Order: sequence, then C-alpha cells, then structure tokens
Amino acid sequence: MENGFGMNPFFEIDEAEIFWRGKKVFSNLSFTINHGDCWAIISKSGELQSAFLQTILGRTLLKSGQMSYDFAAGYLEKMETKGEVHSPQDLISFVSHEYKFRNKSNLQNFYFQQRFNSSEVDEALTVSEYLKEFGVPSEAGWTVEKVSDLMRLNHLLDESILKLSNGETRRLAIALGLLKQPRLFLMDHPTTGLDRKSRETFGEVLKNILAEGVHVILTCSENEIPDGVTEIGFLDKSGFNISSRDTIHSQPEAEDHFPMDKKELLELSIRTDLVQGEMIRLQKVKIKYGEKVILEDLDWRVDAGERWQVKGPNGSGKSTLISLLVGENPQAYSQDIWLYGKKRGTGESIWDIKRPVGFVAPELARFFPANQTCRKVILSGLFDTMGLFRKPSDEQNKLADRWIKLFGLESAENALIQRASLRDQRWTLLARALIKKPRLLILDEASQGLDDAQRKVFKNTIETLCQNSNITLIYVSHYDSDVPESVDKILDMG
Repeated sequence: MENGFGMNPFFEIDEAEIFWRGKKVFSNLSFTINHGDCWAIISKSGELQSAFLQTILGRTLLKSGQMSYDFAAGYLEKMETKGEVHSPQDLISFVSHEYKFRNKSNLQNFYFQQRFNSSEVDEALTVSEYLKEFGVPSEAGWTVEKVSDLMRLNHLLDESILKLSNGETRRLAIALGLLKQPRLFLMDHPTTGLDRKSRETFGEVLKNILAEGVHVILTCSENEIPDGVTEIGFLDKSGFNISSRDTIHSQPEAEDHFPMDKKELLELSIRTDLVQGEMIRLQKVKIKYGEKVILEDLDWRVDAGERWQVKGPNGSGKSTLISLLVGENPQAYSQDIWLYGKKRGTGESIWDIKRPVGFVAPELARFFPANQTCRKVILSGLFDTMGLFRKPSDEQNKLADRWIKLFGLESAENALIQRASLRDQRWTLLARALIKKPRLLILDEASQGLDDAQRKVFKNTIETLCQNSNITLIYVSHYDSDVPESVDKILDMG
C-alpha cells in the first residue's frame, strides 16, 4: 500500500499466534505501523500491553504468522559493515516500568537503603556519566546535550543516579533510550511515576521525538493519551482494533482476576489492640546531601487512625520523607523525629522502627535477591528483611497461604519476584506489608503500573481496611483518583 514514504509499512505483524510466559496471549494478532505514525496502545489488561511490546522486541514465542521490520532493512545493510547493528531489535529502544542500576564496578545492583546514605553516593554514576557510558551519542542524531534539554535533566547532570526521584528516573530512562539512536521507540506507560506537570507536558516531548524521525509505539491508559499520538488501538485477547479518542471510552470494563473476600482480609490484617496517640512527629526537620537541601524546616504530626495523602512534584522530597519513617535514612538520628511516642536516636534498634510499619513501593521488587520467590517475599514481611533468610514455622507458612489465596497469587507464589508480572509484584508487596498486621501502612505509588481494573481493586482493598480498622495510612500518589475516599488529610510538598 502506498504511504508516501515507500511501498511497505514501517513495521507489521500479520496473523500471529503468540505465546508469552508459557501461555497463549494472542491467537490472531495483526498490526501495522506506517511511516510517520505514532501509536497509543490501550487495553483493559496491562499484561496484554506488555506482551504486545515484548512481541515487537522478539521476546515472545511466535508460533505462526510473521513480523516484518521494513524500517531496519537498509540500516542493517549499512551498519553491519561497521559491526554496530546485527538485528532489527538493535534499532529499537524500550522503556519499561522497571529500572536496574549497577554500581561503578558493575558487579552488583544497588540496594534500597543506598538511595538515602550520603556516604555511598560515590558508588553510583552521575546522570551525565550514566548517559555517556550507556548511550551512543551521535552528532547526526541524539546527543547528551539534546536529550538533557528535552527531558529537563540539565540541573541533574551532576547528581548521583541514586538520588533521583521515581519521576526523574523515568525521564532519565527515556533520555537514555533516545541516546541509543533508535528508529523505533517502545514506551510502556511512559508517564507512570511522573508528576502532574510532567504528564501534561509529555505531549510536547513526544512531538519533539517524532520530529526527529523516531517512530513511537506507547502503551497508556485511556485517560492519558498524550498529544502527538496519531493512531490509537485497543488491544484485547481477540487481537487488535483501531480506535479513536472519541470511541476508546466505550470499551467494556474489565474485571480483575480475583474476588476480594472482605471478611478474610479484615481477619488477616487488622490488629486486635486499639492503637491510640501520636504516631509521627517531625519538628524543623532538615535533610541535605552535600549542598543540596531536600527537606527544610518540615513540621508534621500524624496521630493514630489518621489517613494522609502526601503529594508534590518529582524531586520535592517525598521519598526522602518516607525513608525517615521506615528507618532507611541515617540522617534521622540527627533530627527531631518522634515515632510511636519515642524520639529517634534514644536507644531503639532499626527493628523497633520497622516492626510497626508496613511499607509498599513499586521499586522494592527490584531490590530483593534474585532467588526470592513471591512466597518468600511475603514471608519476609514477618521478619522485616529484604528476602527470606530463615525457615518459617508451619504457622507462618499457613499465614502466607491465606494471603496468597486472598490476593489470587496461587500461580505466582513460586515465581521469582523479579520475573513476576507487575500485577503479581504489587499484590505480593502489599501482602508482605500486611502480613504482620502493622500499626502504620505507608503506600508509595503502590499501585503504579497496574491497569485500570486492578487499580480499582487495589484502591477498594485499602478503603476496606480504612473503614473497618484504626490503621494509620500514609498514601503517596500523583493520582488523586488512586487515593481511597477515607484519606481526608493532605501534606503537599510542592
């Protein structure tokens, strides 16, 4: 078909039967991107969106049908002589929900606490060093200066990558994807983790990328289709259907995979003793790394049973604040901070701080040792460790069984946490936080990466806890729609 750039489509999938993670995900998938197109792929299932992108990357099993990478043909012939490009996938960049950074020696992944320990900053590359080491700058394409301007990284170039917020890390990942000089850029929910301003301006970023001749296929929710998108498609198990901004909202609602047993949830998670009094008190708290001040003169008090939303732009200090409350920031000892009626630094152990707190953040999944299954991760919540390193009792195993059944994790319990689906990771982390019946539950973008149906179930689960218990809740989110109705107090760090 003639498209103005040539006779062949830019990329095409034709009548493909596709298997991913051992099961059939598509029976007869067809999809075409023509020269000049920018696609947004919508689905009620985040797993289908991920499988679709993984198919283009060549990471699924194609049982029948075919894929053609017309955009790669000329480039492969030219670049193979230089030893730079060997397959079509070498011309594709991919940004997902998960990031793994390694230290300068490239021997191990960072561990969670390093983000907040100023003495270990030198173990990580700066933003500038990271882009130069792993990117492929080109005078005829994307340079470090060009991607830094586009992704608003100039003021962060000398910062350790450990010190970046989740949203800043997402912008860095997109910048690195561009520095690999792709012809096709796949983005899995690229605005996830970005604050409201960054989400609203992402359309301009996308238009700049498209203007440089890079084709983009991105996944997103139906409510966050950015400007610059030229084509919209809806994806379900039956395949792919072209849609539009006007009709996409008419797609039927999807149901999540398990019915929540309210009685079982409450029995498993709610404390029998009534917790009262002051839970958290911060007075004139100031946190800085070198000359950079993250928090300054912060006063905040949280009493038992209160429900707070913490909000603010990327880089405003939300994660640093949470690190003070979960015992991961060594600067807490030099500050006026009271937790559960006791001042930090008066003889309490790190385990005394962690014991009353259930904590969920999406990035936690990547900091567990590689041999940790979802079951082991859930059980580790009983010991406040990043992984299970002791033999659990029969009673503890039975408790884990109940949580696995409640959250529909039977098929994932023996899967490695880092290879589990995003849906299974999020519910595993929530089960880990609740298994010890915490006094305080801290959720830091806890449902990030879930599809719309799963986010609703997640929100309703937390709302059920709030309505039927005295649990204290701190909910960090850029999305007001994800915050349970029982949350009636706001700490705005903007």
